[in-house]
Amino acid sequence: MSDTKSKSYAPDADRAGLKTIGKAVRARLAANLTAYKVPSDELELHAFGDFMSAAECQKMIELIDATAQPSRVFDLDYSSGYRTSYSGDVDPHDPFVKKISRRIDDLLDIDPTFGEPIQGQRYMPGQEFQPHHDWFHPETSYWDLEMGRGGQRSYTAMVFLNEPEAGGTTDFTDIGISIEPKQGVLLAWNNARPDGTSNPMTMHAGRPVLQGAKYIITKWYRTKPFA
Repeated sequence: MSDTKSKSYAPDADRAGLKTIGKAVRARLAANLTAYKVPSDELELHAFGDFMSAAECQKMIELIDATAQPSRVFDLDYSSGYRTSYSGDVDPHDPFVKKISRRIDDLLDIDPTFGEPIQGQRYMPGQEFQPHHDWFHPETSYWDLEMGRGGQRSYTAMVFLNEPEAGGTTDFTDIGISIEPKQGVLLAWNNARPDGTSNPMTMHAGRPVLQGAKYIITKWYRTKPFA
């Protein structure tokens, strides 16, 4: 068995995989009449209304409440203030979770083995996730570990489960796009450019909730089977 800890992965090690997945999903979504492409030349971002029903959203919220713990961002914990939500992986073996996960797989037509478990996130008033990329930066301490257990993140799928009373927008900070949470809406974006290089313009933030609570689920996809 290979020892991934002894490997050192080049910054562009997954460029071919990112390019291949991007091309396939691009064609898939172009043929989907329910896909709304957010107008931008800087990134590939699509929205899908009513991806989950109100009843499905409520059931997922209950699962999140049962599993959520203070969020971490690899080397950073809740106390850093960078990501102050509560989050947790919902049970991937739960039949309901499996159904939603398969629905996302089918929408994007990405190999299900490339997907990470669905993560649920809860934001209460004042909580946020400051601007960040979902893809992994080569200079980080966790680069080799993540590249060895599935590779670079290729696509992100995120579903809004409710609508807070105020605040909680998802902002793509470098291109001036702000998206209000709408129950059941799924956002999907390519973390890479068409040429397979990681896209810095996917910088995004979960802005502070001002009133009420905000619940979402996120599923990230890699370039290879995730372990």
